[in-house]
Amino acid sequence: MTRVGLVAKTGLHAAAGALADLAGWLEARDLHAVFETRTAALAGLPAGRPTVDRDQLPKECDLIVVLGGDGTLIGMADRIAQSGVDVPILGVNFGSLGFLTEVTLPELYDSLESVLAGNAQIEQRMMLRSRTWRDGAVSADRLALNDVVITKGALSRIIDLSVEIGDRPVMRVRADGLIVASPTGSTAYNLAAGGPILHPEVDALLLTPIAPHMLTNRPIVIPASAEVRVQPLMNGANDEVFVTIDGQWGHPLESNDVIHITRAERTLRLVRASSRTYFDVLRQKLKWSER
Repeated sequence: MTRVGLVAKTGLHAAAGALADLAGWLEARDLHAVFETRTAALAGLPAGRPTVDRDQLPKECDLIVVLGGDGTLIGMADRIAQSGVDVPILGVNFGSLGFLTEVTLPELYDSLESVLAGNAQIEQRMMLRSRTWRDGAVSADRLALNDVVITKGALSRIIDLSVEIGDRPVMRVRADGLIVASPTGSTAYNLAAGGPILHPEVDALLLTPIAPHMLTNRPIVIPASAEVRVQPLMNGANDEVFVTIDGQWGHPLESNDVIHITRAERTLRLVRASSRTYFDVLRQKLKWSER
């Protein structure tokens, strides 16, 4: 390992000092700190120092350190996946509810030492691939760490969605939308919508209706090997349906579109804090056992 990418949440001025200290710590160990362009400006790097944009960063380093919240980490995770590389990512929590950016600032250097020594705990997190088929061709192809969400527009009423697993009809959902989540995404929008929590090592997908019209439309857990197909059933000119990937990217759907969602070929390599388990994180973030 020779090159470490540094990314901070845009406008996170609280991270400026930590970034400068981190760059000095890396360079004292003969490691090159590769700054993302906006992060370099945040850290006050001298003009003229080479930087890399976020889309290119995964191909330019051996490890990425993210300072911010889960949204910042997810944005980089999607870029890593789209780049087709296996660079691990370490998230440092500057947010309020970080299930993924679980390493605290005081734990940062111990975590980095573990990575450099080769004994860090690195989890392989499942990712999802979402393909939108339109007129017999793929019109959009994206990867997601958390979820693929099909929702109604701002002025739409309840939407109809036909859901198949493989080539078998499973259910028709009349709701505000549908979440297809990975185990990692089970603690994101899925959890807020009433879906269950899945441990990251569970090889499964989650389908969770959003505010369903029928109480019998309940969340369901299916094998991760399954292909989920979702088609919006649009009946009126005012129907608006959108697909959103990890809350970072999306597009409107047309009446004959079909979204195919599968487990992605690649996983994300996530550096975990050695001082706590996944259940420790849940207790800390969700306040389990507190009255």
